[in-house]
Amino acid sequence: MEDSLQDAIVHSHRPASFNGDENQEESLEVSYVYLSVLMLHGQVGLSFYDSLDYTLHFMPDIADSSGLHLLERVVQEISPQVIVTSAKQERCMAHFLRGLGSNPDYKPEVVVYPNSDFGLEVAKQRLLSAHLPLLPASITENEKIPYLSSCIPFDSVLMLRTMGALLKCLDRRRVGVELEDSSVGVPIMHFRTYTLNDVVYVDRDTYSVLQIFKSELHPSVYKLQSGEKEGLSLYGILNRCKCAFGSKLLRQWFLRPTRDLAVLMRRQEVVRFFTSPRNSDSFNTLKSCLRNIRSIPTLLHRMSLSHTKVSDWQSLYRTVYNGVCIRDTVRSLPQSIQLFHEISEAFTEDLFYIASLISKVVDFESSLAENRFTIKPNVDPAVDEKKRKMMGLSDFLTDVARSELEQLDSRIPSCSVIYIPLIGFLLSIPRLPNMVEKEDMEIEGLDFMFLSEERLHYRSERTKELDDLLGDLHCVIRDMETAVMTQLQAVVLQRSSCLYKVLSLCAELDCLLALAQASQDYGYCSPTLTLHGPLSLIKARHPLLELCSPVFVPNPFTSSDQEGKVKVLTGPNSSGKSIYLKQVGLIVFMALIGSDVPAKEAQICLVDCIFTRMQSRESVSVGLSTFMIDLNQMTQALNQSTGNSLVLIDEFGKGTNTVDGLSLLAACLSHWLSNPATQCPHVLLATNFHSLLQLDLLPQSPLLSLLTLETAVDGEEMVFLYQLKEGICHSSYAANIARLAGLPATVVQRGVEISEHYRTGKTIKRVYWPTDDEETNRSDVTKGQTLDSELGAIRMEYHGILGYGIS
Repeated sequence: MEDSLQDAIVHSHRPASFNGDENQEESLEVSYVYLSVLMLHGQVGLSFYDSLDYTLHFMPDIADSSGLHLLERVVQEISPQVIVTSAKQERCMAHFLRGLGSNPDYKPEVVVYPNSDFGLEVAKQRLLSAHLPLLPASITENEKIPYLSSCIPFDSVLMLRTMGALLKCLDRRRVGVELEDSSVGVPIMHFRTYTLNDVVYVDRDTYSVLQIFKSELHPSVYKLQSGEKEGLSLYGILNRCKCAFGSKLLRQWFLRPTRDLAVLMRRQEVVRFFTSPRNSDSFNTLKSCLRNIRSIPTLLHRMSLSHTKVSDWQSLYRTVYNGVCIRDTVRSLPQSIQLFHEISEAFTEDLFYIASLISKVVDFESSLAENRFTIKPNVDPAVDEKKRKMMGLSDFLTDVARSELEQLDSRIPSCSVIYIPLIGFLLSIPRLPNMVEKEDMEIEGLDFMFLSEERLHYRSERTKELDDLLGDLHCVIRDMETAVMTQLQAVVLQRSSCLYKVLSLCAELDCLLALAQASQDYGYCSPTLTLHGPLSLIKARHPLLELCSPVFVPNPFTSSDQEGKVKVLTGPNSSGKSIYLKQVGLIVFMALIGSDVPAKEAQICLVDCIFTRMQSRESVSVGLSTFMIDLNQMTQALNQSTGNSLVLIDEFGKGTNTVDGLSLLAACLSHWLSNPATQCPHVLLATNFHSLLQLDLLPQSPLLSLLTLETAVDGEEMVFLYQLKEGICHSSYAANIARLAGLPATVVQRGVEISEHYRTGKTIKRVYWPTDDEETNRSDVTKGQTLDSELGAIRMEYHGILGYGIS
């Protein structure tokens, strides 16, 4: 729902830029923050400018709740003096900004721009024309977009749109350059990614390559247009939630992994409790109750509008009744566990009162039969009296019909007295064969009303007396029961505060029960979490692949100052290098949401970022090559990683010339290895550039550790053992892999021949295949010749067939 913010926000009149005064030197040291924010379809994009260090910060698009709790945290952390937003916004944003305006302790200035100022193309143009001293002086206009794409995620559309409006605001107010010539633009010295305190930064590429989420088209033809379903993904196998709000909260946990140790310990203690077999009875009881928790905000909203249906009352009753059951079950559990204590305290007697009141008042059986709200006996004596009259009315009307029939024409075989709401009581008789025209239907002493389904309906003196005697009984009863429903709604709404707490805590409980269920089913262990220290896994497994493979070989992983924080993994293609990298990334991610992990034992330090360079993401919108996108991913890892970050790199450098790619890879690793141990991130790299190690291109460092995955070769047959060990793989075994892939034997044989000649420095000769005409004169044709000038082409053939490893 969209709302105009211009009528909803009261603007304060604080100055938006520094003014010259006697204490100008002191004022220039004050940080003045301009925040631009946009929300669309549950996603929030934002960027802000800090005038103290001329830095433009941005937060990639992220999901937020309707209450904008994430945005609220951002505002609390950065305390912007100016908030820029669009006049065309979702209503929850208007409510949020109204709340800021009503806060006496903090009232930022709210600037509302037309929605056109938040256009995507407008934002790109403003960014390209901005004053960016950080760009190299020699850069051309065409090179700006590729350069900026290494600093800014252009796929975060909302964030990019907010950046355009933010640049407009800065230029209008001349922030930091108010005393300069008008041709001098507001300087942007740095671009920095902003993450909330204790929220782990995970970009979209990492979510995609680790298969944390995976949307697929729904297999039902009836739902092809309505949406998608979750495919094989980490979220898909861990989401065992029983209610919709639980699933929604779990997705938010996945989108905002945290390194807040207190939050993770709170989750872990509940998961650990329910994975114990002796607590299975409570576990099953709570799961059964959570199935009946419905959308409380929707129900209460309908009540406030008096649009409540019978199904709404059923849903509300089931929700509060099962809420009481959850409370009673949890009160028998250890109250030392924080969540259990909060449920016991928050699920007050108001919950039991609402459940018992609905149970005493609402007659669900009758309500469903009549498709309207009805009340039970002994709730309202006046309603009971009316209903008693209605119950005895059937026999009474039969007697009236019998006496009326005696006074009618003998040709009329039967009659009945019926009641129609808003019309009253009528005499109903069957239509006789001679009753064709309306005149034929006239009967003396009766007033003809209408013909329906071959029955004639009349009003007689007696039915008129019944109208006066009994009145519109059905409508009276309905009105009286509606009045009771209104009173019941008022009581529920008055005590509704406890219902919101029920929903919040039930959603959290549902998530943790789901994680406990997955831990039991898949044999996970509870990791030991530390803010700093080593990252150690014993017999770790890939949580997705182990479900698809009949046999999975677990492997260890250790990264620490003493045992090396930079791991270089070599091995043949198909030996499991990429799976091993993803396995480590997924296990660390699972620990950051409070889940148990697929390992025998695990000690995990809480990383602040997870970076990946594993999958080349095509980007037509910004016109970048595949290698440029790979470089952007590596740039982000190099510039933003800290000593507590996790960096996963798979085959970096293969998108360009072999020597250039190898050189870049060696330079990146040397950069990390040259740092002190406390500043070097946990790096796990898989590569087929064996020359990286054979030519000694990396510096000697205790941080460097060399690993490989075991294989066995029996003649031409290769067996993958998938077992991790220390050491180096001396060959890519490309020919063996090619045979396994089914390449023609002649192609593989030729590849091996070229490889041997290339290694030993022998002359490589072209293979000549004569045509039929040339075959007759083949004595005059030279079958092989030296082709030193075509060595580059032969190298390309070698790389195409045998891979990129040179040994």
